[in-house]
Amino acid sequence: MILVTGESGQLGNAFKELLPDALYPTEQEWDLTASDEIIPTLVGMEPEAIINCAAYTAVDRAEEQEDLANAINAVAVGLMARYAAERSIPFVTYSTDYVFPGTGAIPYLESSLTDPINAYGRSKRKGEILALEHPGSLVIRTSWLISGTNPNFVATMLRLARSRDSLQVVDDQVGCPTVAADLAAGTLRALDIGATGILHLTNQGPTTWYQLARQAVELAGGDAAVIAPCTTADYPVPTPRPAYSVLGSERVDPLGIDPLPAWRESLPAVVEQLVALGVA
Repeated sequence: MILVTGESGQLGNAFKELLPDALYPTEQEWDLTASDEIIPTLVGMEPEAIINCAAYTAVDRAEEQEDLANAINAVAVGLMARYAAERSIPFVTYSTDYVFPGTGAIPYLESSLTDPINAYGRSKRKGEILALEHPGSLVIRTSWLISGTNPNFVATMLRLARSRDSLQVVDDQVGCPTVAADLAAGTLRALDIGATGILHLTNQGPTTWYQLARQAVELAGGDAAVIAPCTTADYPVPTPRPAYSVLGSERVDPLGIDPLPAWRESLPAVVEQLVALGVA
């Protein structure tokens, strides 16, 4: 049996479509902040593989809750990786473009030096290190996760574009949107071939939050003219974000993993699902 954590999140929901017979414990059933219970709980579950989709992702709150972010994004990850390695079962966990500083102008590769600029990024980098201490771990870095099943950036933009006459969206942060369904499928392909180590998986094509928002609103039949570009300085947030966090890969081709589709190809299905479900 495959164990999938983070069952209520975007990626967890994507795996439910692909792996309906997997085990999906809820947060109430398994508290990943209780580190002393992680190994005993795994012993009781006896999984044949572990896909860890659980994460602390509140970037701004992480500055004040770094211990909590570390508990979920690092300590729990290390314990799950240790359990998997001791039993020689596959283990995959997810990391983020935020492990990079965002000061470059070319895509970050798996071998690029990390230097996170916020607490969330630091917690995810610690998780990477702890996971990779154990043979057989696969750490997939991804970015700008969106889906048609959960509240996310695209859903927020569709909702706000309907209710406001004008909306400013940052146009000087560059990254790659990643559709949860595509990432889940790519993860299973990577597991099938026995990939380990660090792997970058995102949908293809860099963009900005502004460009993504306009495209989504247009696809939903809304008035994209209400969306105006602004700079990061125009829209201050408590926590710095990487200005350029495009992820490239030097491993996808050698491993024989098909690249994920371009985000523009996958976005229409996301928008259609959000609108149909009333999430947006």
